[in-house]
Amino acid sequence: MAICVHFVPVSMNAGQYQQAVKLIAEAGQGAPAGRLYHVAFGDGDKLEVFDIWKSKAEWDDFSQFVANAAEQVGIQVSSIDIEPVQDIITP
Repeated sequence: MAICVHFVPVSMNAGQYQQAVKLIAEAGQGAPAGRLYHVAFGDGDKLEVFDIWKSKAEWDDFSQFVANAAEQVGIQVSSIDIEPVQDIITP
C-alpha cells in the first residue's frame, strides 16, 4: 500500500534543504526505489517535505539517509507523519 510521508522540521531553509538533497544524492539515493513523488514546500525557514512512496518498507529503507543528512546540516525534526494513501489523481 502506498503511503504519504510529511516531514516537518522545527526549522529548515532552502540552503539546508539543498545541502540535504545533495548529501542524499552523494549517498547514491537521489532517486530511491519506491519514491513516486517528492515535494518541498514553504517559505523562509519554514520549508517542509511531502513524499509519496510505494510502500512503508521502501520508505523505511530510505529514512536512514534522510536522518543522516538532516543531522549533518543541522535540521531538527519536529515530526514525520506517515499515513496510507487513499487515492492519487494525475492529469
